[in-house]
Amino acid sequence: MLKRAVTCCMAGCFLIAMVSSASAEPPPPYNAVELQAEAQREVQNDLLNASLFVELNDPNPAVLGNAINKSVNDALRIAKDYKGVRVRSGNNQTYPIYAKGNVLQGWRGRAEIRIESKDFEAASGLIGKLQASMQLGNMSFSVSPEARRATENELIAEAIGAFKARAEIIKAALAGHGYKLQRLNVANAYNAPQPRLAMARMAASAQDVAAPNLEAGVSLVTVTASGAIVVLE
Repeated sequence: MLKRAVTCCMAGCFLIAMVSSASAEPPPPYNAVELQAEAQREVQNDLLNASLFVELNDPNPAVLGNAINKSVNDALRIAKDYKGVRVRSGNNQTYPIYAKGNVLQGWRGRAEIRIESKDFEAASGLIGKLQASMQLGNMSFSVSPEARRATENELIAEAIGAFKARAEIIKAALAGHGYKLQRLNVANAYNAPQPRLAMARMAASAQDVAAPNLEAGVSLVTVTASGAIVVLE
């Protein structure tokens, strides 16, 4: 009998604990509203990226490799005279060429160098110089990481200000006397232009190649403030 009473008492305590736990959880806000606002700015592209490549064929893989390496080494040596341009080696590969009947016909090699610079005039001059022996694979413009971060930092305040303005509009529309911020998230986005191709198939035998005219354009930097408010009645 005593054991049964203790069991009932424990069950009763557990039920009370469950009720207390449930009552401690705050009810969901009745006037909670999700909203979003954003701030955008067009930023002048200040960074150029380009790649140039050499592609050759030869029956002898050793001769081919030597010719490819010489072309790349010459390009890197020329690039040293352009102090405002960063140049590095890119992909380098050699693969076989087969004729009909799966007969080995020769070898094809391709190697590239990659260029990065904020000095568009110097980069243009180097590209024109290298196109006498290499081909331009692609060229693109973007906002440098430091310029992008600076712009995003300025837009954060604008996006949050726009969020607050919309919160005031919602409060007035619901005839509330105030609102409480429940949640706020800040995110950024970057819309870079598509890579631009220019003079991608120049003949390797060209001696004098005019430097390309560069138009960097702009990119769109966006900061979004999203979250929820509770309108107070």
